[in-house]
Amino acid sequence: MSNVPTDLLYTDEHEWIRKEADGSYAVGITDHAQKALGDLVFLELPPVGKQVEAGRSIGVVESVKVASDLYAPLTGEVVAVNGDAVDTPEEVNMDPYETWLFKIKLGKGATTGELLSAAAYKKLLD
Repeated sequence: MSNVPTDLLYTDEHEWIRKEADGSYAVGITDHAQKALGDLVFLELPPVGKQVEAGRSIGVVESVKVASDLYAPLTGEVVAVNGDAVDTPEEVNMDPYETWLFKIKLGKGATTGELLSAAAYKKLLD
């Protein structure tokens, strides 16, 4: 059974989202995703300043087994990228909920309404 913290929001693409103190949203991949992918070897993340649209592919996560697209969970602007995760992608495998990949500031009129609660994400995994 995968670890699903109740204080986060989720996507059906197995990403987690956490609201930060500055109002931005940190995004990472879930425990389920990192287990399914296996040992991560490469991350291609969107650049700071990029305008992203919810549901669109914005990066790639590569493991020893497979490459998988990363999707924007929200519409807005990328305001930070975790360079440490890019340099050492295995950190995501070690602690997927502490290792955020990028942060998004919501665009005008954008909401988190399409995201899943922890309970809804657990149902998706069952």
